[in-house]
Amino acid sequence: MRPARSTASVETVTLRTIGRVDYVETFRAMQDFTLARAPETPDEIWLLEHPPVFTMGLKGRDGTQTHIDGISLMYTDRGGDMTYHGPGQIVAYILMDLQRRGWGPKRLVTALEQAVINLLADYRIRGERRVGTPGVYTATGKIAALGLRVKQGRSYHGLSLNINMDLTPFSRIDPCGYPGQPVTQLADLGVHADLTAIGRGLVGKLTRELGYTDCQSGPDGL
Repeated sequence: MRPARSTASVETVTLRTIGRVDYVETFRAMQDFTLARAPETPDEIWLLEHPPVFTMGLKGRDGTQTHIDGISLMYTDRGGDMTYHGPGQIVAYILMDLQRRGWGPKRLVTALEQAVINLLADYRIRGERRVGTPGVYTATGKIAALGLRVKQGRSYHGLSLNINMDLTPFSRIDPCGYPGQPVTQLADLGVHADLTAIGRGLVGKLTRELGYTDCQSGPDGL
């Protein structure tokens, strides 16, 4: 007797491990990918770091400031307010066809937060959500920021997770628009695994929470 064929859907995501790359170059590449993708284009996760840069979302912007204490400020089209990216922080950009998956933005945000919460739990750290302030928080401060853009049912941008970085630039802004918001990182919570190991763990959690059944390595670089 022939075995019955599985009826479970297979949803593959392509992982690009990119390394350290300029924010503007990445921003433009995300926009280009999203505009060019066809209905059958596989979703992608881009895992990377950025050189020091402040980014401002669509909330609370005036467009006049270009630098803060010598660090560039870039204006972008994601949701949210201002945040900081720098070496020692993992950034995961999620290029998903929400329309094809039947997802809405809120479901995507919840899945991204849960992936980080689950990763923190592996290190015995309690992470939590806060109503009205997307991201993941610990008892000592915010550890992960979220910002998304959905265009024609397709998402880009994603999340940043603080691993082992210079947190000083966060003190020069109101992180995500909240004055006095404490910011923390895994190194300050006793986790000393390297970025590669933590990134691998984060991708595993993202793959599960985003509902993918397979994660395949794609080309490096943009």
